[in-house]
Amino acid sequence: MEYKFTSANFEEEVLKSDKPVLVDFYADWCGPCKMMAPVVAQLADELEGKVKVGKLNIDDCMDIAGKYRVMNIPTFLVIRDGQEKARIVGAVSKNELQKKIEQAMA
Repeated sequence: MEYKFTSANFEEEVLKSDKPVLVDFYADWCGPCKMMAPVVAQLADELEGKVKVGKLNIDDCMDIAGKYRVMNIPTFLVIRDGQEKARIVGAVSKNELQKKIEQAMA
């Protein structure tokens, strides 16, 4: 299941999560973001129960994007125990994204 993160639920769903979280910072108008959407959806299904996977629209949540200094999209953050453990910027392969998630979980 893919989550939808917002300014209202970010602290509860991401920072206080008992599982690692992959946050996909994206925008509807972003071509590379659209290209990554199926990869993110696949990872959400495959990692269900182990990792919380979700998207955060930077146009709707500029406060969160600013707090994490997201300058380019897509940007993927792996957050565990309220801390950023990994950052991936740009469109990457599913394997590369999965590897970063696994490294952050170790």
